[in-house]
Amino acid sequence: MMLKIENVSKSFNGKPVLRDISFAVPQGSTAALIGSSGSGKTTILRIALGLIPFDKGYVKINDQALLSFDQVEWSDRIGYVPQDGGLFPHLTGSQNVGLVPKLRGWAKSRINDRIQTLRQLVELEASVLERYPHEMSGGQKQRVSMMRAAMMDPSVMLLDEPMAALDPIIRRSLQQELKSIFTSLGKTVVIVTHDLGEAVYLAENVILLHAGRIVQTGTYSDFLLRPADPFVTEFINAHRTLPEARDL
Repeated sequence: MMLKIENVSKSFNGKPVLRDISFAVPQGSTAALIGSSGSGKTTILRIALGLIPFDKGYVKINDQALLSFDQVEWSDRIGYVPQDGGLFPHLTGSQNVGLVPKLRGWAKSRINDRIQTLRQLVELEASVLERYPHEMSGGQKQRVSMMRAAMMDPSVMLLDEPMAALDPIIRRSLQQELKSIFTSLGKTVVIVTHDLGEAVYLAENVILLHAGRIVQTGTYSDFLLRPADPFVTEFINAHRTLPEARDL
């Protein structure tokens, strides 16, 4: 299903943090929200999740607005992977993944079947699900968190810098796996990242924010060849590559 953010604005204590934000993510596609710290990326996710109210505008899945649902109905339509994975430390991996459907009254067999399907999808060893979060690696935690977000078969999945704390080698591997998972699930995905390369690799559409506004939406080529604002070029130039060995 399509996720639509239409003319959304939000202020905290009289200070605007989002200013007339509008974008749409078509069904089955991935969009990346990118920008410097404080640009409003995570606030957009929190609004889309129904966690905080907004001052004006609409959040919709297809043409059904957030405000027409109760919190439980809406939360089952949107899966969420927070920055640190957000796993409950006192629960095993399988208990974390199965918690919400258990609260919804699913039969144990149905929960187990769904867990096994998702485990195979994210390529996670079965033994990892019997561990507690502190016994898992960073990559394993993120895979379990992805399983939990997808457990209720939501239409939309939101990821808030899911790989920020991982080392570069694991991060690269998980990026490749996430791209494959997004394709397999066929979900509408919005991912927040500070990493321009990650955004370009994972998403068909990149949305660059600055000071609570959308500066430009498009592909990396659009940003590089047709910048809509001087900030676009400044942002790209800030992502410098390492010098060649001969230059060291």
